[in-house]
Amino acid sequence: MRLVQITIPTGKRETVTRALDDEDIDFIVTDETSDREYAAVAYVPLPTNAVEPVLETLRTAGIDESTYTVVLDAETVVSKDFEALEERFSEEQDTDRIAREELVTAAEDLLMSMPTYIIMTVVSAVIATAGLLLNSPAVVVGSMVIAPLIGPAMAASVGTVVVDEELFAEGVKLQAVGLVVSVAAAAAFAWVVKTVHLIPPFTDVTAIPQVRSRLYPDFLSLVVALGAGVAGSLSLTAGVSSALVGVMIAVALIPPAATVGIGIAWGKPIVTFGSTVLVLVNLLSINLAALVILRYSGYRPTNWFQLDTARGATVRRVAVLVVAIVMLSVFLGGVTYDSFRGATTEERIQDATSAAINESAADAEVLSLEVNRSSNFLLQHPVAITVTVGVENQTHPRLAEPIDRRVERAIDREVRTQVRYVVVDSS
Repeated sequence: MRLVQITIPTGKRETVTRALDDEDIDFIVTDETSDREYAAVAYVPLPTNAVEPVLETLRTAGIDESTYTVVLDAETVVSKDFEALEERFSEEQDTDRIAREELVTAAEDLLMSMPTYIIMTVVSAVIATAGLLLNSPAVVVGSMVIAPLIGPAMAASVGTVVVDEELFAEGVKLQAVGLVVSVAAAAAFAWVVKTVHLIPPFTDVTAIPQVRSRLYPDFLSLVVALGAGVAGSLSLTAGVSSALVGVMIAVALIPPAATVGIGIAWGKPIVTFGSTVLVLVNLLSINLAALVILRYSGYRPTNWFQLDTARGATVRRVAVLVVAIVMLSVFLGGVTYDSFRGATTEERIQDATSAAINESAADAEVLSLEVNRSSNFLLQHPVAITVTVGVENQTHPRLAEPIDRRVERAIDREVRTQVRYVVVDSS
């Protein structure tokens, strides 16, 4: 619930009180004695979702932005009339929905000054890079907690739906700065790590699980980013803490940006390209989801003549975001298809290997199977397999040729087959 304090201009007292009476809203009016252009101050306790329609009513009555209107949190209001007011507005719209003015203020409060924003982004990117290279999920999560990325994304979306071009521009600028700074900081730190051998020399960064998981993004990555954008906008419209949601948004941005920096430092175009696509898809998806949710929630500009402007700006920016995401999703689709095809191929290889061994040596068993793929970035295919077979004694049939024939027929592709034999003693 909220306590709204409104300064009433001279000559408007009766108009304002009549408007509040017509809405059946309890209020208190005190005289203003500061010898300014205001005659009185009205104190109006309201349910959270009633603030916006009541302010709209007062705006129609002549209370505009030239007056002071302060909206405060109210812990408790003890009144039967207030309970009736809550019931009335709970039937009309979402009880958690904050007013348009509160939404803009909340979005502005999420923005940091540029020096603080840059420092926090650099620190977050460096910690994320260290966590990736250490293959430490805990450190990576810690980097997300301090990442200041929720503010710019929410500010850009709020600025669009309420036609606040300054807020929109600030949000877009900070997102661009944050992306560049995080990648640059990660690249610089990763280069230092590589140069002074803080990790073992000749380390293959693509083999580190935390890094590798961000090289080949698929459509599930899109779901994560859209979910983060939806959660961010809903937390903003409900007027609740955005700290935890900020971590979710950072999940979609900071680790991939740090992976881009690692790819630059190690000179790995595959690492850089794949993680760059992931960063861009996530950034665009977060903005798209937040913009759509805010528009769907009914937020509009204050002035009626700006409604068409807001609608046009929203449609244009949603269209741009959708087109960009669709273009990038071609890569996501390729990765998703390649993952599915690779899993199917490996299953066929496994079945063919087991069948060949059962046919040629009934007492042998497959202990492990390793599939080596081509070095293509996308649409990789198997080029060699290594099979470790357990046998009971040194006398056993040679299995490489029958396995090779079976596998090549199963996948319709030539491969090199190597078989390793391990004598297994069982009782």
